[in-house]
Amino acid sequence: MTSRATPVPEPVTPDAPAALKRPLLTQEWLDLSFVHWALDPDAVAPLLPAGTVPDVYEGRTYVGLVAFRMHRVGWLRSPGVPYLGSFPETNVRLYSVDAHGRRGVVFRSMDASRLLPVLMGRIAFRLPYVWSRMAVRHRGDLVGYTSTRRLPGPRGAHSRLVVRRGEPIAEPSGLEHFLTARWGMHNAFFGDTGFLPNAHPRWPLHRAELVRCEENLLAAAGLPGGLGEPVSVLYSPGVPVALGRPARPAGIPTP
Repeated sequence: MTSRATPVPEPVTPDAPAALKRPLLTQEWLDLSFVHWALDPDAVAPLLPAGTVPDVYEGRTYVGLVAFRMHRVGWLRSPGVPYLGSFPETNVRLYSVDAHGRRGVVFRSMDASRLLPVLMGRIAFRLPYVWSRMAVRHRGDLVGYTSTRRLPGPRGAHSRLVVRRGEPIAEPSGLEHFLTARWGMHNAFFGDTGFLPNAHPRWPLHRAELVRCEENLLAAAGLPGGLGEPVSVLYSPGVPVALGRPARPAGIPTP
């Protein structure tokens, strides 16, 4: 899939469009903070894989800095691994849509604190995982995330986030659904762009205040500077997640 013709995106749905009967991976995403900035779609189009274009909401696309805890990653239906499968992670992600109208995310970087999962993610899925020194700490209604990159770099890439958790959101806005209800990722799995689906319960979202943000992960990921204040800050206690098998551009599941 190499065309960049403008696709007709599928609707944004707060619930997963389909259950995954045979998940490839299971895991939990916990203590998530979503921090987003608005961007001109033309600024991020060159950063997306072939066959995808920026997904937009009211004419703007977004870059997200998403910090969380990965918990008990497991293959197929096996129980999640308690140590190697549990670790902090911080992602820089963009929003994409392909010629089939599948909305997804594109990861520009994925910092994680366990070396073995980093190596597996890079080798098996060709994802931009990097090994970092990381921590997630709670103090009352404050959640803090720290990340300092180790390998492969660039050395010195880091983030320091502190978010104050607020009240639950009874009915998220259209933009809040757009930024969080993403049911797959686009990535060059097979030398061409594939799509890896996921499914999980509807996000329990909270209002949040960004108390501290010191980071250069966006610049290290090739994003333009001078983005100003974020347009959205959200928190979620988390969800259990199932990831399906990557689909080739034609939508045929891989063996």
